Amino acid sequence: MRSHAQAVVIGGGVIGCSILYHLAKLGWTDVVLLERDELTSGSTWHAAANIHGLHDSTNISRLQHYTMNLYKELEAETGQSCGVFQPGSLYLAQTEAREHQLRLQEAKARRYGMNFHEVSRDEAERLHPMVNFDGIRCIMFEPDGGNVDPSGVTAAYAAGARQMGAEIVRFTPVTGTEAQPDGTWIVRTGKGDIATPWVINAAGLWGREVAALAGLTLPLQPTEHQYFVTETIADIAGMDRRLPSVADRDGEYYLRQEGQGLLVGAYEKDLRFWAEDGTPQGFGHELFADDLERIEDNMMRAIDRVPAVGEAGIKRVINGPMIWSPDANVLFGPVPELRGYFCCNGIIPGFSQSGGMGKLAAEWMVEGEPSLDLFGWDMARFGAWAGKEFTKARVGDQYANRFKIHFPTEERDAGRPVRTRPVYQMQKDMGAQFGLNYGWEHPLWFAAKDEPDHETYGFDRQNWWGPVGRECNMLRDAAGIIDISNFAKYSVKGPGAADWLNAVFANRMPKAIGRSCLTPLIGKRGGIAGDFTVTRLAEDEFMVIGSGMAERYHARFFKQVPLPDGTSFTSLTNAMCGFNVAGPQSRALIGRLTNASLATEDFPFMRSKRITVAGVDCVALRVSFTGDLGWELHCAAADQETLYSALLQAGKDLGAGPVGSRALMSLRIEKGYGSWGREYSPEWWPAESGLAGLIKLDKDFLNKQAYLALSDRPAREKLVVIEVDAKTADASGGEPIFLADGTPIGQVTSGAYGYSVGKSLALGYVRADLAVGGTECVVAVLGRDHSARVLSAPPFDPDGARLRA
Repeated sequence: MRSHAQAVVIGGGVIGCSILYHLAKLGWTDVVLLERDELTSGSTWHAAANIHGLHDSTNISRLQHYTMNLYKELEAETGQSCGVFQPGSLYLAQTEAREHQLRLQEAKARRYGMNFHEVSRDEAERLHPMVNFDGIRCIMFEPDGGNVDPSGVTAAYAAGARQMGAEIVRFTPVTGTEAQPDGTWIVRTGKGDIATPWVINAAGLWGREVAALAGLTLPLQPTEHQYFVTETIADIAGMDRRLPSVADRDGEYYLRQEGQGLLVGAYEKDLRFWAEDGTPQGFGHELFADDLERIEDNMMRAIDRVPAVGEAGIKRVINGPMIWSPDANVLFGPVPELRGYFCCNGIIPGFSQSGGMGKLAAEWMVEGEPSLDLFGWDMARFGAWAGKEFTKARVGDQYANRFKIHFPTEERDAGRPVRTRPVYQMQKDMGAQFGLNYGWEHPLWFAAKDEPDHETYGFDRQNWWGPVGRECNMLRDAAGIIDISNFAKYSVKGPGAADWLNAVFANRMPKAIGRSCLTPLIGKRGGIAGDFTVTRLAEDEFMVIGSGMAERYHARFFKQVPLPDGTSFTSLTNAMCGFNVAGPQSRALIGRLTNASLATEDFPFMRSKRITVAGVDCVALRVSFTGDLGWELHCAAADQETLYSALLQAGKDLGAGPVGSRALMSLRIEKGYGSWGREYSPEWWPAESGLAGLIKLDKDFLNKQAYLALSDRPAREKLVVIEVDAKTADASGGEPIFLADGTPIGQVTSGAYGYSVGKSLALGYVRADLAVGGTECVVAVLGRDHSARVLSAPPFDPDGARLRA
């Protein structure tokens, strides 16, 4: 066994072996994988190993498509069979909502050239004559869908990695991972130690235990999961081809051919957690006792759809463990608090995602950043607030609702509330409907008298559409008070504060006290890793405001630039709260509560002051994400209730009131403002996002060379505002954009109805040569083509007159 390596992978399941393979493929051949037992021990060996390409997330679809294609390449490269069966997959929709979901996925497939299309009932019956298609309103077919052999795939990754020089050491439990002063690691085993710059936790069921060796707690919880295989079915035995798998997700089961019988699996409501206090070290190839009664309801629905299931005997039952994160997505990426420690834990559809996951992991470590933005996988989306109780509640909800559609605006209640601000109860009493943002409860919208006291979910307009419109119009006509406490807030103090900020951010930091600037943060590949507002409060003090959900993500970037002596960087997100008071009456509203002059000549746009509002000390910034006249007021958390009460009271006779984040989404889209995680992403170049003008090349900044390397390249696509001819639903993000002849030209990043301009709107990226006002296109809202056009300017206040009034 080597004593030094470029990276050490812990865990010999399919994911660990894929990461090892992809690291070697990118040139890191001095790498080692350590497995406590035999390869595939844990959850890999008993997986159903279904493969499919389409996912609600566009980028995950692209990675799953890559994975499916990779298996045949692996076989040719290594000579090791992956046991690939690709008879196709039939996707069934029993409900209108499921049909919308499938049509959206079909539109995305058209954009990326993936094979996924609608078939008639006659064609579906020819493909799978054993299925009863009664009650099905839409059928899609994915010709490349199917399943693989779990052991074969794992062995192929291992063989490919070994061929390139990687080492795999079995029956070698890791007993310690010790961080060294220089940022490297010592990995301890009973067979010796390995020094390495990178530790990769791909330990599957033991991910929590391996993380604990490094002092890390991961939000993971295993459950039991069952599927069964029938005895031989004569009709299948008599066929000269393999039957396609059946994805009847409204029936809450999955079904495919296994041998000459059928395999049926289910995610039941009456789930069983396992190993809540830790996975037993001696566990390996064991299974749990059968308990088919738990999945009886799911089985009966499968029998209704495929009657042969009920007529065949059961050959075997597999009841084994799976390990989940709170949202059923992988915990992926470098740990922000630990240099050189990479996580890849909590994977559910491992055989659909193993190749893409290994590829992105290798890119992140070798090249510094993955080629695709997948913040939805990034472990930094959770913080210490995602504790054991929250994790268990969310995992229970995810398991029991595995096949339930997760609608674009849906907020599930399990495990909440976790973190609340002082005004939470006041907002709740005012009819607030809450969402979750990095653990914090924040108001989505407020139900006024005679308005719904709950919200419904779907792809089309829901019961909150009217209340959100009321809030938008109230703000545009008078004023609105938006809780922005979930924004990330930082303080940078000391003699080196300005120099440090200039070294991190691409824009030049304000030189005068009271001035603010907008600035991009540049990623390793030259894209947009973040967008921030920076305000100079004193000669040696700055306030920085960014995305709240990305606070842990952005910590990786901040740590890349050493702080000068005597200079501090402190998160104020927990300690401070904030409100955006915006609209034409916002000056009058705040003016009733302060002695400070808010006149434009005294308090211009993009300026800041420390002022007192209703007796509360505030940092006031004249900015507003609504695109309207407005101020952000940031105060100590202890003063939030006092400030909020005063603002609400002062605004009553002006026609002002509380406004939620759903309205803010609509308002900022009317103005054409982008948002991090949607319009601003490491995948997009500054010139494409409209942020190149904020980059100053007469100074150094983080990843400047990466930006320079692409700054002279022509834009691939550009961010535009689009008006969509939609009457019952609005774009939400991810919808493909085509020309009328079906040529794909881009995709939507955000969408909403613009209440104050009377238009259904979308922000999105379209091919650069078509990113001009008047370009006619179609947007696949609900998966169906809707006529649309690129606007030459934002429909609300295009000249910024109200913003600067």
